[in-house]
Amino acid sequence: MSNLLVEKSDGVATITLNRPDAMNALSRALRAELAEAVKAINADSEVRVVILTGAGARAFTAGLDLKELGSDASALGAANATTADMNPVKAIESCVKPVIGAINGVAITGGFELALACDVLIASENARFADTHARVGIMPGWGLSQKLSRLIGLYRAKELSLSGNFLDAQTAERWGLVNRVVAADELLPAARRLASDMAQIEPGMMGRMKKLIDEGFALSFSDAMALEAEVSTKNNRAVKPEDVEARRGAVLARGRTQ
Repeated sequence: MSNLLVEKSDGVATITLNRPDAMNALSRALRAELAEAVKAINADSEVRVVILTGAGARAFTAGLDLKELGSDASALGAANATTADMNPVKAIESCVKPVIGAINGVAITGGFELALACDVLIASENARFADTHARVGIMPGWGLSQKLSRLIGLYRAKELSLSGNFLDAQTAERWGLVNRVVAADELLPAARRLASDMAQIEPGMMGRMKKLIDEGFALSFSDAMALEAEVSTKNNRAVKPEDVEARRGAVLARGRTQ
């Protein structure tokens, strides 16, 4: 059985972490396959949006494969890996196309970090999040300690990371960690509808917008505003009025049908 499944349809690639019997744990082999899949998707002009999910109802992913860590002294280095083939967060962050995380079950520790690498999160009512780094005795190395507090606030992030407690889907939505919560059988349909909306955007524009948001988020507010001004000026000088007019008509037509 393949550790990873990739399906493509109507401009959307769905990547499924496929180790349900092991709670989709991020083994060395799975991490390497994920990096290769993202590399292929980046080069595929037919793919405009990506959905990332897990097989089965139990887990999105439980993080690094603890059995592998327990039997291989070198495996622990994956927690600080900087290459996409060993660090799945780097693999997802290297995707130039939007990645929608369809969180079908638990996202634990490294799995939580992988969820945070996505651009948008839609959670099943069965989804739960937990940071057990401190309980296991391993410091996070894929970004969780810094990303989480910026997303949900310092006190809430400390509550999760210093307790190892689970956060249910409804609370995750209330805290702003996920965009929305849907019934389990509606998770992939909801993700596909959003992906279809995103796929209508011109790919070059999509990539530039995603890059601007991500790079600005990592800066102070004043530096981010300066970045936006710089990028906006360069981009908008190349825009032709007739192109704007043509797209304006499509935007107005879409607004009348929603």
